[in-house]
Amino acid sequence: MTTLTTAGATAAATLTTTPPHGENGTVMTTTTIEAGALDKALRTLKLSGMLATIEARLAQARAGELGRTGFLQVLREDEITRRESMSMTRRLRRARFEEQATLEGFDFTASPKLPAAQIRDLAALRWLTAGESVILSGPVGVGKSHVAQAPGHLAIRHGHDVRFLKTSRALAHLAGGHADRTWHQRLAELARPAVLILDDFAMRELTPPQADDLYQLITERAGRSLVLTSNRAPADWYPLFPNPVVAESLLDRLINNSHQAVMNGPSFRPRKRPGRSVTTTPDDAAG
Repeated sequence: MTTLTTAGATAAATLTTTPPHGENGTVMTTTTIEAGALDKALRTLKLSGMLATIEARLAQARAGELGRTGFLQVLREDEITRRESMSMTRRLRRARFEEQATLEGFDFTASPKLPAAQIRDLAALRWLTAGESVILSGPVGVGKSHVAQAPGHLAIRHGHDVRFLKTSRALAHLAGGHADRTWHQRLAELARPAVLILDDFAMRELTPPQADDLYQLITERAGRSLVLTSNRAPADWYPLFPNPVVAESLLDRLINNSHQAVMNGPSFRPRKRPGRSVTTTPDDAAG
């Protein structure tokens, strides 16, 4: 028989083990662990998940709900849960999403022209597993940014790193690296995540340095997924590049390795004007 007790609210934890032998068939061994020492040990080992739940688990053990092995198992599970939760929180913070977007929160009824089945299929993340990309094109305000971020949130919940940026910010970030000699470091930073979401892609003509940086970024991310949103159809991206050879090499590879969804329909933004009552929106701030 094994029992676990606490002596006082924070004073000590007592482990009592009763093997089936000795006088009257039992020999009782009692070990008292000072709570302060236990607290310090768990913190040193970075086992805060155990520290947060140990009193509750001891209470379960006292009530006979947990044996010795079960007690250790649930403490281990508490620690794993805490670490997974903290890891997901860090990934969400690094992603820098504009909103907590979900496909469940998107109003597909607002426009019958939206490819609802194709968009919902993104939630399966097969494109991510295959290292493929996603292109969402359509006019302003139809929810492209929301739909782009929603599978990014799903990817994070499945343990992947994701980064969200406006394309203009990504290009400015890389350009700054030429000035302070951190370009390779900045390129690696954008190439590393499993999913890179570039919002408002192909908004305007690119300068030669921007086109070169974009080419290097896409090339460096070979085998990793991109999610692009654009107000232009992919066929209209080519003239935005100053060098047709660079455009052909980059876009042919990108477009032919992507799942493309054309999002047509009315803009959601008039429904979000101040003072207007809205029940369900895609909360799409950028297109």
